[in-house]
Amino acid sequence: MIRLTHLKKVVIAAACSLAVFGNAQADDKVYRLKMAETWQTNFPIFGDAPRNMAAMAEKMSNGRLQITIDSANKHKSPFGVFDMVRAGQYDMGHSASYYWKGKVPNTLYFTTMPFGMTAPEQYAWFYYGGGMQLMEKVYGEFGVLSFPGGNTGNQMGGWFQKEINSLDDLKGLKMRIPGFAGEVLAKLGASPTNIPPGELYTALERRTIDALEWVGPSLDLRMGFHKIAPYYYTGWHEPATELQFMINKRSWDRLPADLQEILRVAMRTAAYDMYIQSYHESGENMAVLDTEYPNVKIRTFPEDVMTALHKANDELLAEKAKEDPVAKEILDSQAAYMKKIRRWTDISDKAYLNSISVSK
Repeated sequence: MIRLTHLKKVVIAAACSLAVFGNAQADDKVYRLKMAETWQTNFPIFGDAPRNMAAMAEKMSNGRLQITIDSANKHKSPFGVFDMVRAGQYDMGHSASYYWKGKVPNTLYFTTMPFGMTAPEQYAWFYYGGGMQLMEKVYGEFGVLSFPGGNTGNQMGGWFQKEINSLDDLKGLKMRIPGFAGEVLAKLGASPTNIPPGELYTALERRTIDALEWVGPSLDLRMGFHKIAPYYYTGWHEPATELQFMINKRSWDRLPADLQEILRVAMRTAAYDMYIQSYHESGENMAVLDTEYPNVKIRTFPEDVMTALHKANDELLAEKAKEDPVAKEILDSQAAYMKKIRRWTDISDKAYLNSISVSK
């Protein structure tokens, strides 16, 4: 007997549903959903993911599922998407889970974690290692479903006005950096903050902040950070930044089963497409950075800084696990899965890259 993967099962279920409903005309009702996104209108890559998803859902449903998207410049609340979806003001949302850590602390673990899993490892954890079930456990208390919504891959460590040569250079550093990484930096004396995407350039230009991290070459060059900050550091804090699709549970339950499956497939496909689009754009823009902006200084944080960051991260993780049994369950799951899957990463991708670099 052939064992089908979960995605194949979902695709086949959606296709079968389409065939049944298409032939029997059992339900020709049009279901309209409204989505709020954290991003501004026409924001590249991040904004492409929900639009690709909506287009796929409409096409696969033969027009029965239609999703309209309101950008942040329309609903005026980029960091209010969770609340709007929870309240039913919007049926769906596209954002990032770690933005809600101030309201629901355990949501932050489903975006990415410092020194954590890479994108392939994290996707494997979500779909085959229990991550989806843990995310449902956290979001279910608020009448919301959450699904992976597109990955940036490994993010750069940020743009800095001054070079980081030691731990002392982190003291009092005002930096835009969200999620758990902000807590890690705060433990080392920095002053992290979160700023909506549309305000980042101005904040850095006016020295309201000393540094910022956004994504990587895929989006950073479009933002113009290379024009106002000379130092570009490699990453440690977000090795696999996963955005999210959120759905109000009542809105989900109103959909017939075939449209739920179509929506699952559309979200999963759009998420993966965003990952490969982001990877492609980072490669393209890295080449532009190398050739057209040679004055940008690409740096890696000094060893003592990296050691201190790792130590602070481990201490904070231990505190979170001690304070909250659900946090402990999530963190234990991620740690165990990463330990197992990293063995394969090391002897596959890492060994391959190391071996070909030696042979050149």
